[in-house]
Amino acid sequence: MRRRFVFVLGLWVGGLVAAGLLLAIVEYRRAGVPTVAGPAPVFVKETATAGIEHSYAGEFPYFVGGGVAVFDCNADYLPDLFFAGGSNPSALFRNESPLGGHLVFSKVAGPATELTAVTGGYPIDVDSDGHVDLSVLRAGQNVMLRGLGGCRFETAPIDWGIDGGDFFTVGFSATWESGSSWPTMVFGNYLELDEGGQQTGRCSDHQLFRPREVGYEAPEVLAPGYCTLSILFSDWDRSGRRDLRITNDRHYYRDGDEQLWRFEPEEPVRLYTPDDGWQPMQIWGMGIATRDLTGDGRAEVFLTSQGDNKLQTLEDVTGAPRYADMAFSVGATAHRPYAGDINLPSTAWHPQFEDVNNDGLVDLFVSKGNVEADALFAARDPNNLLLGNPDASFTEAAETAGIVDFGKSRGAGVVDLNLDGLLDLIVVVRRENVAVWRNTGPTSGNWLAVRARQPGSNRDAIGAWVEVKVGRHLQERELTVGGGHAGGILGWTHFGLGKADSAQIRVQWPDGEKGPWMKVDSDRFFLVDRDASAAMLWQPPG
Repeated sequence: MRRRFVFVLGLWVGGLVAAGLLLAIVEYRRAGVPTVAGPAPVFVKETATAGIEHSYAGEFPYFVGGGVAVFDCNADYLPDLFFAGGSNPSALFRNESPLGGHLVFSKVAGPATELTAVTGGYPIDVDSDGHVDLSVLRAGQNVMLRGLGGCRFETAPIDWGIDGGDFFTVGFSATWESGSSWPTMVFGNYLELDEGGQQTGRCSDHQLFRPREVGYEAPEVLAPGYCTLSILFSDWDRSGRRDLRITNDRHYYRDGDEQLWRFEPEEPVRLYTPDDGWQPMQIWGMGIATRDLTGDGRAEVFLTSQGDNKLQTLEDVTGAPRYADMAFSVGATAHRPYAGDINLPSTAWHPQFEDVNNDGLVDLFVSKGNVEADALFAARDPNNLLLGNPDASFTEAAETAGIVDFGKSRGAGVVDLNLDGLLDLIVVVRRENVAVWRNTGPTSGNWLAVRARQPGSNRDAIGAWVEVKVGRHLQERELTVGGGHAGGILGWTHFGLGKADSAQIRVQWPDGEKGPWMKVDSDRFFLVDRDASAAMLWQPPG
């Protein structure tokens, strides 16, 4: 039986009292967590040689957004990249990097993927045909692109019934509800714009698409909307139900707060309220990332903001979405720059949990950048790389890793771009060229990369949990579409293993069924098919 690791936290006059934290850390260590953290990896900037020339530009409304979608568009298992452009056209780049070598990309021209007014994009196989589609978010009409294979796309067929509306959209998330062949999708909208594209000061409601047998009826309105910048369907309590977390920008609303919407099949959605245990909270919500950091099987939630980032953990109340903030206790507030304008608060955008040094401990990347010229917040505000420690705390390592940059970062992706088992870094920078960083190590540990697949609909098993076990140390990751800031990743799921040369992997499929434990060797890529009794080794070409 898995040991439970519970932070016992309480709020006292607005401050955090971390009662029982030391005991929790002791319990965490007993659960087999690696006892030694690895060194910071060294990243080499390869922007000039990678072949990517692209920037996210424009005046308002492009102060927010600027995402990147990371996915495989030509079935070679290498991650390709689709960038939002704002007032510039969006762009698709095919990955041609040699195995373990320098990062190399080439632009894929085509009218379908070269659109203006794009704020972000999320990869998803909507029709489950094996070709990844793209949900393209815009300041204007959103567009769903149908993947045709070979990095070719077309506007989704009319019979899909996806009306892009006329919204200013930065957030998107999707899930497959029980019994549905097509995903439930939500486009999370930000501000209402007037006919000239200028802000009205009013927040937009959202578009909810629930499927019919094939495609969608007219979208439902999900209201109220409080100027949303990131949304995520997630099984937050491991009940098998996936609810919608929404983070909102308090700069514009007066009576709103953070939101969690309850989704039940064949039932109207509803907001969780304080009667359910949900606590009102107002932040400048920018991005969402989730990962089980405490070993209890339930994901913690990191919310980016301006000078007020949150790292929330569920209190031990069965069925209640009651969260306590643990960011201060574990050193993950990231509320001021460690270099640059160190006396002013930061502005955070895209968060992502990964293990960048393969030591078996979860790390956190956070992109940073002033909204535009806000004198109350840091102008020189570098991105964070917070390395996980054995005691469940985090240590800033961006300077050691060599990724200090003072551009206005927005969306990002921490992903293995050259399939060498080391996670690289792509960052969208406002008004500047995209930043491309290759991870050169050193690494203190081994790794695994896993892709879960199932027949029929929802081929990428969105909503599944991938479990990796080394001894008594269990890592669990939920497969989701959404979160981040204006962009997401669909592809390999990466795990650091520390010194272990083998591990066991298992998938809890979206309907709750658990597959068998499968023993695998480290430093390999594995495909896990739902009906298989063993994981299939995939080897990169060359």
